[in-house]
Amino acid sequence: MAKQTVAEQFVDILARAGVRRLYGVVGDSLNPVVDAVRRNAAIDWIQVRHEEAAAFAAGAEAQLTGKLAACAGSCGPGNLHLINGLFDAHRSMAPVLALASHIPSSEIGTTFFQETHPDRLFTECSHYSELISSTRQMPRVLQTAIQHAVGRSGVAVVSLPGDIAAEQAPERAIQHALVTTRPLARPGDAEIDALARMVDEARTVTLFCGSGTAGAHAEVMEFAERVKAPVGHALRGKEWIQYDNPYDVGMSGLLGYGAAYEATHECDLLLLLGTDFPYNAFLPDDVKIVQVDVRPEHLGRRTKLDLAVWGDVRETLRCLIPKVRGKTDRKFLDRMLKKHADALEGVVKAYTRKVEKHVPIHPEFVASVLDEEAADDAVFTVDTGMCNVWAARYLTPNGRRRVIGSFSHGSMANALPQAIGAQFLDRRRQVVSMSGDGGFAMLMGDFLTLVQYDLPVKVVLFNNSSLGMVELEMMVSGLPSYGTTNHNPDFAAIARAAGVYGVRVEKPRQLRGALRDAFRHDGPALVDVVTDPHALSIPPKISAEMVSGFALSAGRIVLDGGVGRMLQMARSNLRNIPRV
Repeated sequence: MAKQTVAEQFVDILARAGVRRLYGVVGDSLNPVVDAVRRNAAIDWIQVRHEEAAAFAAGAEAQLTGKLAACAGSCGPGNLHLINGLFDAHRSMAPVLALASHIPSSEIGTTFFQETHPDRLFTECSHYSELISSTRQMPRVLQTAIQHAVGRSGVAVVSLPGDIAAEQAPERAIQHALVTTRPLARPGDAEIDALARMVDEARTVTLFCGSGTAGAHAEVMEFAERVKAPVGHALRGKEWIQYDNPYDVGMSGLLGYGAAYEATHECDLLLLLGTDFPYNAFLPDDVKIVQVDVRPEHLGRRTKLDLAVWGDVRETLRCLIPKVRGKTDRKFLDRMLKKHADALEGVVKAYTRKVEKHVPIHPEFVASVLDEEAADDAVFTVDTGMCNVWAARYLTPNGRRRVIGSFSHGSMANALPQAIGAQFLDRRRQVVSMSGDGGFAMLMGDFLTLVQYDLPVKVVLFNNSSLGMVELEMMVSGLPSYGTTNHNPDFAAIARAAGVYGVRVEKPRQLRGALRDAFRHDGPALVDVVTDPHALSIPPKISAEMVSGFALSAGRIVLDGGVGRMLQMARSNLRNIPRV
């Protein structure tokens, strides 16, 4: 049997772990691995224009599948470019294996050309970061890294000097069984019994749900019905819990809307289900709180808990539901549903008033029309900033759509490269990048990756020629906006120059037709929509200090924005309230 190089062993192990693509940029120390990929039919090399895009793309693929994805960078500056995308993947709990190729092993520690120490650099954004210093070491280190990434849901980094990658392996990799899926975890009986007692003793209960409720929609709905609980959510919980939810009271936090804030503050018992919601200013401090999470390090790090429950949300609820007594009093739930509907009625007017004649175009109108025109199983990737607001308030989940973004790390420029990873998974599925002009321009080079691979990603560009969220932050602080204006080109013309579909939309009546044409186009497309830079949004609950900040900032600002089809859902839920 022919001997393998270390690089070939490396690629074989990735293939056995289920990796189908390796995103990156080629270069010197990485060349032996790239050549091994070329000769391995199980894995494709995906050439991007910037390594940061490679890490974002791998992270998006891992979030959508729950399976291991991989990216790579050459020595020094090459792998250093991965770090921001890896931070995002790690904080999104996406299982990603990163290969940081390294300078020649004999030169490590001599300040050699392009020398960095990737095994140290990536420790903060990974569960595992290790340097391979011998050919015999590689298989076990790589397998250990894979098991860290999959088992702990995050990033693992392997640093591999190019000279070692090119050497012949002393023997074929031992065929260790690899961890490729996570087990289910349920709490102990004592914790379930304690939680059941607290639920029974509470007169009113509210559920606040995060991304940990993925796969638990039916159990959350059953439990909410049993205890007559309003159900709010964090941004990462929206896609999993808002649809088919007659108990929905909206979202809390900086992008929030509806009655979620009131529901979490006016109950006797608040259950935080699968959420690491970071904004403790929006959490109550005078009600009993229970947190359920599969990651014990999340328990209690945002707020004081009366009970911490370590376990999967779905498994926990399956154990809990039979143990709690059903509640019959709907007064609290119905009051929160009414508050939610009233709140949405109050803000929707700002969006509906002369919206089809407003120039520049209301971004709320763009998001609403996009929601209506996009496919029922579309994948939306969402840039950080005001695009997060419009996605949170306008995209309608249905159990088939997916919405991903840099929701925990908060990086600019995430949407386009995440769309690349999403589209490689399935070229037939509609993938829409909701990009801001600032984020798009930052990694605009990887629009050429769409062109190179003919990926049919549809980029809908919210082009307000400003960093809108930063302006909002300045206004809240009582500062005039400064350094937030972008002088932009015609992005649609740039797309056409690259040989793909591009259209610029400056009037509302042009929008729906432009989106339909882009969605029908067989290939990548960019819709450059010129939006109102004064359209900003504030949370449903703000402090006196925040109000003061806005008072000090002059300008014409839409403070509310609309809420799209959520108002219709809220009205429908009101019809479910029993009449007495």
